[in-house]
Amino acid sequence: MCVLVVGSAALDSVKTPFGEVTDALGGSAFFFAAAASFFTEVRIVGVVGEDFPMEKIEFLKTKNVDFKGLEVAPGKTFRWSGVYHENMNARDTLSTDLNVFETFSPKLPDEYKQTPYVFLANIHPELQLDVLAQIENPRLVALDTMNLWINISLAPLKEVLKKIDVVILNDEEARMLTGEHNLIKAAKAVTRLGPKTVIVKKGEHGAFYISGDDFFSLPAYPIEGVFDPTGAGDTFAAGTIGYLARENDISPAAMRKALVYGTVTASFTVEKFSVDRMKDLTFEEIQSRYDYMIKMTQF
Repeated sequence: MCVLVVGSAALDSVKTPFGEVTDALGGSAFFFAAAASFFTEVRIVGVVGEDFPMEKIEFLKTKNVDFKGLEVAPGKTFRWSGVYHENMNARDTLSTDLNVFETFSPKLPDEYKQTPYVFLANIHPELQLDVLAQIENPRLVALDTMNLWINISLAPLKEVLKKIDVVILNDEEARMLTGEHNLIKAAKAVTRLGPKTVIVKKGEHGAFYISGDDFFSLPAYPIEGVFDPTGAGDTFAAGTIGYLARENDISPAAMRKALVYGTVTASFTVEKFSVDRMKDLTFEEIQSRYDYMIKMTQF
């Protein structure tokens, strides 16, 4: 089964204590596609400008990624720049130039409209609603969001939450959305907004999910050196949703395995800038870390 991702397509300039890059491949759609392609075919819907260097995505075209939904619009590509300090859990945004992304209106090719697995990446909730209006009978729709939309677009965000199956958000966002400080209470409160399954990311402290009476928690994969955390959340979602699509299984047992695959997939992303680690990564390496996670969590 294939998966559709609708999200940002960007060029990132990032500085960390270990180096810096300029105009590297970025954006939720590209990060998600690069990681999910290890599990299943990926269809991208996004927009870039006329200045976008297409050679940066050539490696993705050999990795089960379909770009029929990637629009090239007059103008410049969305650009973001930021800096990470010694505490890699926090970053400062230096600039955000939306450019062509500011007027992005997702248009799904006809063959995309019946994609069974859909990931609505971190874009405006009204755009997520537009995508859902074009999708026909999906088996599973997952959604990512951020504190900005909770602050300025809460009404459309709540509307889209009524229409999806899985929401992925971090601990801060779960608390902001519900007003609950305790994360378990917050996750349960989110399920009352619509989604059957809530996945809460806790950064270096791992992740958990709640779905009805089912609860599962796991630690982060132990990484000794985090090089660049950009895109870790998108690749976590990619490993999770990509695995579910590959198995075509959305049972609680499959969801538990999916979260492990999401965790280990994200662990590779942070080892290099941009999607560079995805270029030389093999599924055997992913499986090896998955197996280690099993050993690490058994007692």
